Amino acid sequence: MPRLLAGFLCLPLLGFPVACEAANKGAAGGVSGERAMAHVRALVGFGERRPGSEGHRQAQTYILAELRKLQIEVEEVDFTAETPRGRLPMKNIIAKFPGRSAETLVVGGHYDTLWQDGFVGANDGGSSAALLLELARVLKQQEPQRMAVWLVFFDGEEAVEQWSERDGIYGSRWQARLWQQQGVLERIRALIIVDMIGDKDLALKRETSSTPWLVELIWKVAQEKGYGKHFRDAPVSLLDDHTPFLQLGVPAVDLIDFDYGPGHRYWHTPQDSLDKVSPRSMQIVGDVVLESLHRLMQR
Repeated sequence: MPRLLAGFLCLPLLGFPVACEAANKGAAGGVSGERAMAHVRALVGFGERRPGSEGHRQAQTYILAELRKLQIEVEEVDFTAETPRGRLPMKNIIAKFPGRSAETLVVGGHYDTLWQDGFVGANDGGSSAALLLELARVLKQQEPQRMAVWLVFFDGEEAVEQWSERDGIYGSRWQARLWQQQGVLERIRALIIVDMIGDKDLALKRETSSTPWLVELIWKVAQEKGYGKHFRDAPVSLLDDHTPFLQLGVPAVDLIDFDYGPGHRYWHTPQDSLDKVSPRSMQIVGDVVLESLHRLMQR
């Protein structure tokens, strides 16, 4: 989970049911919240998914299997993170959809969960990974666009002990540095992070370190789609998986609902459970992300 910046609190298989909500109609050609919810259920079923755990390994296997069902290019980026608990093996997973040019748009989110016994992270870790899987299904149906689109399942977003400059966002820090060394960063036109986007009471605030023009584009899309009440103008300032890319000059935005439950009391507790997650919330964010990608390609 992210870390709030100055002035704020610190953070750092299954069959798919037929969509029944009005928002989910026509899901064959667009994002289905119900399909995303099926992925959340599967991931939560693996239990705790902190790096090194059995649930974490099962989640990796599940994500890779679901992507390979779609017959798309998948890259596994294995690395070892230096953490307060020693060296831990981690893995970023990248689903790649080619474009007609080398220019690339990236959508990312984390799939690991908090280092806390019994924490299953239905929203915090589950919803982001689930939405990326659903976006992969939709993108597979589309013809190649002007730019490539990469979906990145980041590992190690959560701090192992306590958020600091060195404890947390391990996967995104590793990937940003690696892409910088490989010359990939210069091809990335924008990066969108989704985090905690399954909250039934969806309310995304403007993350103040995010690239202003990219925030404006996404908020404009949300307004035009009738989702304005879920994309608020109130500010929030966070360190999250977008931060390492911002630091290296990549335009990036963090789409996060950091107001989870009354008084934010569900966050990082056992109350982050399946009953708190909404298929419609994931569909709303997915719809906005897809349209935003389309408009970014037209810039």
